[in-house]
Amino acid sequence: MRILTALFAASMLSASVSAQPVDGSSTADLLRRDDPDAVQGEERGPLSSEPGNVVVLRGLDKVTARTRDFEVAIGEEVMFGALTVRAQYCRRRPPEETPETYAFLQILDRRTDGFGVDVEGETIFSGWMFASRPAQNPLEHPVYDVWVLDCRTD
Repeated sequence: MRILTALFAASMLSASVSAQPVDGSSTADLLRRDDPDAVQGEERGPLSSEPGNVVVLRGLDKVTARTRDFEVAIGEEVMFGALTVRAQYCRRRPPEETPETYAFLQILDRRTDGFGVDVEGETIFSGWMFASRPAQNPLEHPVYDVWVLDCRTD
């Protein structure tokens, strides 16, 4: 156990030493230098991509362990299990930039009154989802997961 603790402490020490700038620049300068989206010495221009009109999503039913890919047109709704998924906006960066696809989604959990009659659903998610970081802003539901795969212009 002592060996593991010593190894952990040594790795943390070396990580903190390696994170220090060696050329006299500040940590903020290093972060800016490593940021692929940062443009040195100039303002960022207009967006180089156009919004898409179809969001490609993947849904997981945690009970059956089955996934299904489905498409939602912007402004339209699609049913996935007991969820209603509505896409409001999506955009995908072009290949020459840092890859990213993101979409603004609203997800409702459909309910019944106990006798099988649908009642108004509860909004369980309303926000941005990012394809490269699905855990950053996930849908939190006990039965279903939904995440963004792509944004297309048809």
